[in-house]
Amino acid sequence: MSARENLPPQPQVIEGRPAVQLRGNRLAQALFRLAGWRLVFDGLPGLQGVILVYPHTSNWDFLVGLLAKSALGLKIRFWAKDSLFRVPVFGAWVRWLGGVAVNRQSSQGLVGGTVAQMQAAARAGELYWLAMAPEGTRSLATGWRSGAYQVALQAGVPVGLAYFDFARKVVGLHQFVRLSGSPEADFALMAAHLSGAQGKRPELASPIRLKP
Repeated sequence: MSARENLPPQPQVIEGRPAVQLRGNRLAQALFRLAGWRLVFDGLPGLQGVILVYPHTSNWDFLVGLLAKSALGLKIRFWAKDSLFRVPVFGAWVRWLGGVAVNRQSSQGLVGGTVAQMQAAARAGELYWLAMAPEGTRSLATGWRSGAYQVALQAGVPVGLAYFDFARKVVGLHQFVRLSGSPEADFALMAAHLSGAQGKRPELASPIRLKP
């Protein structure tokens, strides 16, 4: 057995021009520029995947993300507390935005169900990107929750590394990777790309690693 065969699996950065180009909303783009923000995005590498958004430290993240989503032309899905969907009008709005209800009592079935939906979209040639803030909270945590990471691994789809940098007023989504399944290697690569982003409240940014 060669020394190369003894090496642990490594994540791979997806190179080249993204295959899926999107057309964003011009009004949203103008509003984004007017607010002094900049978008860094070239497109998506495929029709299905997972977007991990970091850091998540403030309620402002949702507003900035909502405007960025429209400006980029992204049609995404995201997990949201199931209680939100029971609120009249607001629940319908969250679902329209792409919200998928999360029952925290049945989280084990959530990953499998999302993978099945993503695989069905692949068979139908449809767009299905799940976007998540893997910290799962605006407060300081010990690491990231594993749900979105597991969806990407089980579905075999690329992961987009998105960041909100309030210090530079930049929203970026320009690096995509294929995970190796080795948390140490995967999170080292993600940390190298994301750790420089500064959230609205930097002291609340959680370390880029799976929760112990």
